[in-house]
Amino acid sequence: MLSTKEDKLKAFGELLDVLDILRVECPWDRKQTNESLRTNTIEETYELCDALIRDDNNDIKKELGDLLLHVIFYAKIGEEKDAFDIRTVCEALCNKLIYRHPHVFGDASANTSQKVEQSWEQLKLKEKGGNKTVLEGVPAALPSVVKAHRIQDKARNSGFDWEQREQVWDKVQEEFNELKAEINQMDADKMEAEFGDLFFSLINAARLYKINPDNALERTNQKFIRRFNYLETHTIQQGLNLKEMSLEEMDKLWDEAKAKGL
Repeated sequence: MLSTKEDKLKAFGELLDVLDILRVECPWDRKQTNESLRTNTIEETYELCDALIRDDNNDIKKELGDLLLHVIFYAKIGEEKDAFDIRTVCEALCNKLIYRHPHVFGDASANTSQKVEQSWEQLKLKEKGGNKTVLEGVPAALPSVVKAHRIQDKARNSGFDWEQREQVWDKVQEEFNELKAEINQMDADKMEAEFGDLFFSLINAARLYKINPDNALERTNQKFIRRFNYLETHTIQQGLNLKEMSLEEMDKLWDEAKAKGL
């Protein structure tokens, strides 16, 4: 049964009340600061991402709650500093959403998601106190794969992109050849640099073909874990351990796991 708007506002108000009480009466909650909460927030974000990957609605609901707690906690700390509170956070967000969606709340036109993204980036550059350069809004702390994808996406919204997506494969091949050349020279620093260039070009290819590279890599991570677990389990069942098995024996079990769709 779907909740009414009034029900949602009541639940949110109760959550604010609970945090107000905890902030006063709980020793742990009372001593928290922005800095002490920061690493926990990162952990909660990853736990939500894991639940999303598994498409587990119960865990998604739980992790959303944990992350929401952090949002209102930071707002509470801001209120105590007389800097901002949850009301001003919500108001600022509403104002931003309205401003950056002129095709919904104004007279502008944007009939594709790509045009919406381009408009979004352009409006961000115009905002007072907003990003002064196209790439300034990419958080430095993002994981490297996600950051590369975001950088390329922002550059695309400014018109810096391939004319035809098929052209990217020449770049991938070029970077691969440059990596092989450096491997032949065995210069560790240059090999690392060329590996980075190759990764970046592959992420660019993924973007052009509308593949999320982080999701794609995580699918492969999970596939490897399933198959390796199968290999390890069946090795133990034979009274052996992996170090005692030949590569040929391990490959046979690996192929079995693959044949089972793991």
